[in-house]
Amino acid sequence: MEKVYDSKDFPARDAFPAWEKATADAVMPTSFKLIDTDVFRGWLSTMPLGAVQASAMSYSSYRTQRTPKLIRASDPEVLGISVTHSGPHVIEQNRNRAALRPGELLLFESSRPFDAYADGGNILILFPRALLPLPTRHINQLICRALPGDQGIGRLLTNFLTHLAEDSTSYTPRDAARLSTVALDLATATLAHFLDREGDIPTDSRQRVLYARITSFIERHLGDTALTACEIAAAHHISVRSLHRLFHQHGVTLRSWIRGQRLERCRRDLADPLKRHVPIGAIAARWGFSHHADFTRAFRALHGIAPSTYRRLATGAGDGAQCKASGTHC
Repeated sequence: MEKVYDSKDFPARDAFPAWEKATADAVMPTSFKLIDTDVFRGWLSTMPLGAVQASAMSYSSYRTQRTPKLIRASDPEVLGISVTHSGPHVIEQNRNRAALRPGELLLFESSRPFDAYADGGNILILFPRALLPLPTRHINQLICRALPGDQGIGRLLTNFLTHLAEDSTSYTPRDAARLSTVALDLATATLAHFLDREGDIPTDSRQRVLYARITSFIERHLGDTALTACEIAAAHHISVRSLHRLFHQHGVTLRSWIRGQRLERCRRDLADPLKRHVPIGAIAARWGFSHHADFTRAFRALHGIAPSTYRRLATGAGDGAQCKASGTHC
């Protein structure tokens, strides 16, 4: 994400008006009033993903309102799904009132007035309402209701939003289009789940969400050396043949995808200075390699050097060595 606002960049008297303008440009126009303070502290980062806009923000306490006058002046006709990551948040919209706790999801819209109190931070995505393949009368049932974001499909959406906020990768236009599709698929699946209307999800979207569910399940069980295709398929109520076909549709085999994820987790641990005293064999075992020799061969084949050499370059020889070990340019 690109940081588009930071209160530290402004004199104290200008920070809050600048915040109001930044959020109007990046999210939607709203009015703000500081609560229990005269000094505003906060930041805002955004990531445009085609039709989807992702944002992450942190802020000191304020009250914000989207009034009928502001709606008449500017209405992008978007829905927003946010996940609260810190602090108290209370919002009223569509005759509902939600008091959100960290980790909970919220659906809101730009075309109706709302009144909110916020202190802390959140991550959100905005997308045109017309792109959500669910009937309006059903969507309205979920507006301004606290939804669990720590289990099932809600956790997938929360993890996706969190990853977007924390990722420093530079994306190509093709990457942005793919992430936009994933965001809409997960938003659709999450809302359809809470409405008990999974049957309304288009088939192609349902398949992409199933793939996301399965890869998330595998990532949580990478350390299990006994993880098998049968176990994965059974956990998702599909056949092993359907499981393999799903991965082939994404241009990879199940076995190679799991192996690649395990190798990447090992690489991260080897490059972590805080883990420099953990034996390489223990790192390999932690991520599902039961035989140290198999791990060493696979790591060397992928990175061109032994795990021990990679660790030494990544953690013990300065910035230049770190760049060399990670394959980046300084």
